[in-house]
Amino acid sequence: MTTNELELAFEQAYGCKAEKMYFAPGRVNLIGEHTDYNGGCVFPCALSFGAWLLIAKNEDKELRFRSLNMPQTYEIPLDAIKPQPDRAWCNYALGCIDIIARRGGKLTSGYNLLYYGNVPAGAGLSSSAAMEVVTARAFTEEMNYVLHDDKAYRTELAKIGQACEHEYAGVMCGIMDQFASAQGKKDHAIYLNCDTLEFEHVPVKLEGIKVVITNTHSPHHLDSGAYNDRVRQCHTAVEQISKVHPIKFLAELTPDDWKEVEGSITDPIAKKRARHVVGEVARTAEAVEALKQGKIERFGELMTASHVSLRDDYEVTGPELDALAEAAWQVTGVLGSRMTGGGFGGCTVSLVRDEAIDQFKAFVGAEYEKKTGLKADFYVAEIGDGVMRLL
Repeated sequence: MTTNELELAFEQAYGCKAEKMYFAPGRVNLIGEHTDYNGGCVFPCALSFGAWLLIAKNEDKELRFRSLNMPQTYEIPLDAIKPQPDRAWCNYALGCIDIIARRGGKLTSGYNLLYYGNVPAGAGLSSSAAMEVVTARAFTEEMNYVLHDDKAYRTELAKIGQACEHEYAGVMCGIMDQFASAQGKKDHAIYLNCDTLEFEHVPVKLEGIKVVITNTHSPHHLDSGAYNDRVRQCHTAVEQISKVHPIKFLAELTPDDWKEVEGSITDPIAKKRARHVVGEVARTAEAVEALKQGKIERFGELMTASHVSLRDDYEVTGPELDALAEAAWQVTGVLGSRMTGGGFGGCTVSLVRDEAIDQFKAFVGAEYEKKTGLKADFYVAEIGDGVMRLL
């Protein structure tokens, strides 16, 4: 939808004009999966699609939530802000407003809010993080909670979104998704240390190569419990390793360290999870260096190795993601392909030479439908900027 169409939709929904409009992008993670909550580095980039928010004050001391993507509407009094039942979509916004208030922001008026998103829901491209970050951007401004340093302010937006995910959605996620949405930069990926939040914008120069996202249309469900199980299993590994080699996060271990301490993990499942994390942190560092040096083929090889580890040790891929990745690996002109996001459905991300894109779509699409009975969608990704005000 165009911004003019969104403004018209707001006026039709509320009978008044929108006062402000904001946009926050979704993200795709090129490599570094399930490392973020383990203190490791990730390498995401913001996308050109995401979530829009239009707002205007009202006189009724209520937060009114509408979405062009969802049928449910919500009207919540300012003195009754709390998580809504039945996995209400407004929780991803309401939680941000509540957290800003608890951090010192002043909510003195009611608001009419209208959301629109073009991130495929359930695709693992962070539609929820985009909603959180766009809400945080709007309401830090409305509630006079804006940091003067832009870099620090954008990091604070990411922290607000992550806290919302923890407290209002019940998903103990790391900060990667919100951080990429807040700090994104056009034609750059973000090499982020999720422990220290130090980061570097790394140019993504892929001459004759495109980033292609493939949607399984098998929606992922991070709140199904499997994600939180992985968090607990990693904590178990840290506890057992720390008896012989004190650590705070699995990401502190090098591959050489791992050889020395893996025997201290008595839980076989926790050992597999930890092996993935240690290997993935090393792969991510090598991949970023390869990209900086123009070694794109090596970057692709590491993407593929990441998927194998996520399949065999972390066990978060599943038949749909495996079918896509394994089909992609057979196509000449594909440098690498892996699942991206939390897993359990969602999307793969692939590096594909320009001349092979049509063949990639045809072959992978046919193989995927033959194996799963589902039709895949393909998006040639554009790397965009982080959250911004549009109106």
